[in-house]
Amino acid sequence: MRWRAAAQLSPSALAAGGIGNLLEWYDFGLYGYFAPVLGRLFFPSHDPLASLIGAYAGFAVGFAMRPIGGAVLGHVGDRLGRRFVLLLSVTLMGAGTTAIALLPTYAAAGIAAPLLLLFVRLFQGFSVGGEYTGSVAYLVETAPAHRRGFAGSMANIGSTAGVLLAAAVAAATVTFASDAQLASWAWRLPFILGGVLATGALLLRRRLRADGAPPALTRELPLKRAVTRDRRLMAIAILFTSGYGIVNYLTMVFFPVYAGQFGGLSEAHALQATTLAQALALAVVPLAGIANDLIIRRRTLLIAAFAAEFAAALGAFLLAREGGLAGFATAQLVFGALLALVMGTDPAMLSEQFPGEYRMSAYSVAFNLGLGIGGGTAPAIATALIAATGFTLAPAFYLMLAAAAAVVGALLMADCSRGPLP
Repeated sequence: MRWRAAAQLSPSALAAGGIGNLLEWYDFGLYGYFAPVLGRLFFPSHDPLASLIGAYAGFAVGFAMRPIGGAVLGHVGDRLGRRFVLLLSVTLMGAGTTAIALLPTYAAAGIAAPLLLLFVRLFQGFSVGGEYTGSVAYLVETAPAHRRGFAGSMANIGSTAGVLLAAAVAAATVTFASDAQLASWAWRLPFILGGVLATGALLLRRRLRADGAPPALTRELPLKRAVTRDRRLMAIAILFTSGYGIVNYLTMVFFPVYAGQFGGLSEAHALQATTLAQALALAVVPLAGIANDLIIRRRTLLIAAFAAEFAAALGAFLLAREGGLAGFATAQLVFGALLALVMGTDPAMLSEQFPGEYRMSAYSVAFNLGLGIGGGTAPAIATALIAATGFTLAPAFYLMLAAAAAVVGALLMADCSRGPLP
């Protein structure tokens, strides 16, 4: 190894690594939870499904830019260091979140409103392309070998906390604001809060030391070296993250909207149940990180979690459609716990696949292509499948396919648990 990991974990580094992901997933979760409201305000239509598809298209557009952002910011991280890219990404993300709060709606600006929203989502997608992978690379590289699972899970503790906060803020907003207030001004307040969070994240990250793998010194582009040397591994990582992304966004973003649209639940009740599931996940993520450091191999835990997602998919969507609030809450809690096992394991697993000289470039592009292809399009595809077939359980089979793809991807990756970093 060309650098030495810390002898022990740094609390300030763990916090700084996690807080940017809190902001990132707060915003993306918030957009998903407010999709029905944003659909009515920015993509008005006589057909509620058409409006929802329009809003989810904005969700997917943000992910479409993530591979480009991952390539650019990954290159910056490999050339200039992890600290620089972490400061840059959180600044850009905060600016985009604040911009959404200030946008005019379709009623005020006509066709310019959805176009502006899509532009902001493109900007945000670019900025987060290096956020998650940059923080994971920093955390894993600076952690002792026997603590990399827990250190990497800190990024997803932050992301889980962000989605939990988004669910809680969205639930509070739709609970305490009337429909007229929600459509007029209340929907903007949660996005303004995102700008405040970004300021706090920037101040905390300014205290980071410039640790991690040293900048690449070769003239050859880090990404070019990754594609040349590890093309097969990057394809496997994309397969895994595509399946993971679909599972993630179908279970924790699309699922409460599905329960509201087809299970008759109010938006407030669906978001409250999802908030409980995110709270459970927040507790499970660090436990999963500790477990894959000390008890179970990372690959084994990932395969078990996605196999359970496959087995639970159809029953969970049936509960959401026909089981009322109790049935939906039960299914959402199961989904939350299973996803938390993955989130406590995959950061270390994926970042351990690539050598330090191009780790961030390879990891960023593979991760963001998978999430962009799979996760970013999952809610829109699931909604379109229902609209095209009339079969309301179609998303469950889509979820099963994704879980199977993730299992195959995990099987094909090397398991470097507790071994030296490449």
